[in-house]
This record gives sequence, structure tokens and C-alpha cells, in this order.
Amino acid sequence: MTTSTPGARTRTRRVRTDLLGIYLNDHLAGAAVGVGRSRFAARSHRDPPYAEPLRRLAGEIAEDRESLLGVMRALGVPPRRHKVAVSGTAERLGRLKSNGRLFRRSPLTLVIELEFLRLGVKGKELGWRTLRALAEADSRLDERELDALIARAERQVRTLEDLRLRAVRDVLLAE
Repeated sequence: MTTSTPGARTRTRRVRTDLLGIYLNDHLAGAAVGVGRSRFAARSHRDPPYAEPLRRLAGEIAEDRESLLGVMRALGVPPRRHKVAVSGTAERLGRLKSNGRLFRRSPLTLVIELEFLRLGVKGKELGWRTLRALAEADSRLDERELDALIARAERQVRTLEDLRLRAVRDVLLAE
């Protein structure tokens, strides 16, 4: 990308792959959490209005993690396995939280899981948007692929919000 101002030299800006590598590895750690949590939610909820959308989302979130790894390979950014391992462990430990029930899941767990997933997918969307903004300066980033990933993340956010609102009504409204 070339920038210029009147009377100034034209300069070309490059992507700082050192900082971008840290950024992408942080997103990869988040993706590991998202994959684990979405798969857990998909296995845990068999109610028809939740089961199929959660299964589909879990598959897409796993595919998005693979897309991120592909972007990292294209940019020459190595995955930092320790970040992924720590975040995966944290996700599994997060399942042990107190929910007011000793031996079974609280109905409120669904609402909390959907909110957590929605936040994660929104973060993923912002990551894709960051890469899209850098695509003009780095030809290794595929603008069309990033546009498609952004659109998919937007759809995932809408799906999770619809499920979340349904869960709020199902769980928190008395009959």
C-alpha cells in the first residue's frame, strides 16, 4: 500500500510479521478454545432447536481454525503449540465451573455457553477483518477468502444470537 501527502515522499508500508505472528497465535489459541467449547456444546444439547445448529457451528468453527492455520502458513508464521495447549487446558477446566448443580448441568449453562461462543465468534470475525485490512499490503493474504470468512463469521454470530435469545426465553421465563 502506498501512502502520500503533498510534498512528502511516497513510501510503501509492509506488514510487520513479527507482531502479526503474535496476534495470529493469540487467535489460534482462541480458536482452540472455540473448537473445544463448540464441540462440547454440540454434544451436550440434543434438544431439536439447538442440536443441529450447534453441530453445524462446531464443524464450521473447526474449519475456520484450519483456515487460520492456512493463513499462518502462507505468511510463514509458525504456530506456537504451547499457547494452544494452555488455552485448550483452560477451556476444559472452564467446564468445571460451579453452576448451582452438583451432578447435572444447570439449564442456565446453555445461555452462558451460547454467550461465550458468540463472543468468541465475534473475536474471530474481528481477526478476519484485521487480516482483510492488511491484504492490500500483503499479496499472501487472499482478499476473497477473507471476505468469505468474514461473511461466515457474521452468519455464525446471527445464528448464535438467535439461539441465545431462544435459550433466554426457554430458561429464564417462567410458565
